[in-house]
Amino acid sequence: MTQEQAGAQSPKRVLTGITTSGTPHLGNYVGAIRPAIQASQEDANDSFYFLADYHALIKCQDPTAVAQSTREIAATWLALGLDTSKAVFYRQSDIPQITELTWVLNCVCAKGLMNRAHAYKAAVDANIAEGEDADKAITMGLFSYPVLMAADILMFSATHVPVGKDQIQHVEMARDMAQRFNHIYANNQPILTLPDYVVDDNVAVLQGLDGRKMSKSYGNTIPLFLPEKQLKKHINKIKTNLLEPGEPKDPDSSAVFQIWQAFATEQQTADMRQAFADGIAWGEAKKQLFELVNAELAEARERYNDLMARPQDIEEQLQAGAEKARAIAAPMVARVRQAVGIAGLV
Repeated sequence: MTQEQAGAQSPKRVLTGITTSGTPHLGNYVGAIRPAIQASQEDANDSFYFLADYHALIKCQDPTAVAQSTREIAATWLALGLDTSKAVFYRQSDIPQITELTWVLNCVCAKGLMNRAHAYKAAVDANIAEGEDADKAITMGLFSYPVLMAADILMFSATHVPVGKDQIQHVEMARDMAQRFNHIYANNQPILTLPDYVVDDNVAVLQGLDGRKMSKSYGNTIPLFLPEKQLKKHINKIKTNLLEPGEPKDPDSSAVFQIWQAFATEQQTADMRQAFADGIAWGEAKKQLFELVNAELAEARERYNDLMARPQDIEEQLQAGAEKARAIAAPMVARVRQAVGIAGLV
């Protein structure tokens, strides 16, 4: 039986990583967290979700911030209903086999492949544009993090990896490394599963307070579990044009409408589109948006605040998930070690 035939007869194994380098915001929720939790509830999916804290070290060298982000993101997923009896939910750094596989993959990964990585090329281009040495301040973590990402994916034989279009390259690189490893070491019985990327064109990419993509790097986010008063203040800060009440407004260029659409039913969306055509006042549109978003998040916010006050319960969930993950990772690393010739002598 071929690898493809075997995969067709087994559940999809879906893997998603969340970098612990910031506070979850509305864009994270509608673009990644909500659809991932919905997918984990499908019996056809074997779901793995992990806190990518090693990846966070590439972006953030503030240990307090990384630790706080880990706590916030774990609490967020649990508060929003991730069923850890079905999904494997773990912290990357609790699985030492991942870093071991990373080194093995480093030894089959061509440097030229890493030279083409988008993040590295962007950093080099930025340095050159400023008249600096091409590799100024570029760490080996930034340069080679696609190898760590490949290890995250290949360790658990993920078949499907949901990504944004800007992340497709990383899944393709993981496939390249898996193919190279299997070619050298597997003798026609592949050890590493070749993953496929999954891009959902229906997932919303939200605009932030300033009209650009909602992103921590722009400082324009609406944190997911703000208290009600703070949530209302943030929504009121969303940039709008100067059109007066009664003047028709374009919903398709409005961040207010875009966020509304991400939380609303089809009928609510149609009603708001008509309200824009009828010239709804920006203040009224923002008021209704706050009420809609708050209604969806209120119960989860209470669970989140409760979990944040009980970090030991979050830790117990992560340790239970790590135990399940290591039960899969240990045999995989044993196979890899045997294949490359660094297993025991007897």
